[in-house]
Amino acid sequence: MAVRKKFDKSVLGRGLDEISTGRGLDALIDTSDVKTQGSSNLNEIPIDQIEPNPDQPRREFDETAMQELAASIQTMGIIAPITLRQVSENHYQIIAGERRWRASQIAGLTAIPAYIRTANDESVMELALVENIQREDLNAIEIALAYEHLAETSGMTQEKISERVGKSRTAVTNYMRLLKLPAQIQMALKNREIDMGHARALLALDSPSLQLKLFKEVQKNQYSVRKVEEMVQALKNGEDVQTVRKRITTRVPLSSSLNESKNRLTSMLNTKVQLTCSPKGNGKISITFANEEDLNRIMSLLER
Repeated sequence: MAVRKKFDKSVLGRGLDEISTGRGLDALIDTSDVKTQGSSNLNEIPIDQIEPNPDQPRREFDETAMQELAASIQTMGIIAPITLRQVSENHYQIIAGERRWRASQIAGLTAIPAYIRTANDESVMELALVENIQREDLNAIEIALAYEHLAETSGMTQEKISERVGKSRTAVTNYMRLLKLPAQIQMALKNREIDMGHARALLALDSPSLQLKLFKEVQKNQYSVRKVEEMVQALKNGEDVQTVRKRITTRVPLSSSLNESKNRLTSMLNTKVQLTCSPKGNGKISITFANEEDLNRIMSLLER
C-alpha cells in the first residue's frame, strides 16, 4: 500500500479540538458495562496544557544539557514521546519525560507527542481489553499500546498475551516493537500515513536518526515496503541515504524478456529471485535462501 501523505511538523501546533478526535485504547472498550477503565493513547498535546509532577524528585536540570537537547529537538523533533496522565479537561501532568518537555519549550514547540495514560481498576480494564482488542478498525499503534498496557499492568509475558488475544507471539512482539520507533514515525503509523510493513522495515535500523532520514524519503517518494526493505539492507551494508536513493530512482522497469528470465530462475531454483537493471543495461540478480541447507541446495542446482 502506498504512503498516503507527508508528516507535517506544523501539526504540532494544532489545537486540542483537532487533537481530541484521535482514538486511543478507550476505543477498544465497551464502557456500557464497565464503570472504570485504564487507557493509553498517543497524541500531540499543547505544551501549555502540561505541568510537571510536583512529586518529581529531580529539581535541578543542567542548563547546557538542556540547550543541547533543545537544539536536537529543533533539528530532529521529539524522538521518544513523553508520558502524561490527564488530571482534568485540557490539563495533563507529566509521568515521565520532564526534560523533553522543558527542552521542547526552549526549542519553541507549541505541542509535544505524548502517551496519555489513565489507570483505574486494572483487572476490569484487562478483561475489557482482551475482549475487544481484535477489532479490525484499530491502527497499529493502538494495538501496540494495548499489548504494552497488558504487559505492564498485569505482568503478562508476550507469550501469555498472544494466548489471551489469539495472536502469534511473533505478531505481538512485532506490534510492541513499533513503540521503539521515533515519535514522528509512530504518529504517521497511527494516522495510517505509512503501513506497518514500512515501520517494521525501519525497525531493522539501529539509529533513530537514520530511521527518520529514511522515513522522510519514504514519505517524499512513496516507496513500497519492498523498496524500503531493500534500502534498509543497503544502509546496513554501509551505503548512505543519497546513494541508495539514487540507485533506486535510476532503476528502469524490467522488460518482458527480463521478467521472463526472472520467472524462469525463480521456477528453476524454487526460491524468490530479484532481478534489477540500470539504464545502461547492467544489473543484479538476488537469490533468497532460507538457511545453509537451502543455500547448498541452490548451489547444487547452479553447478549443474
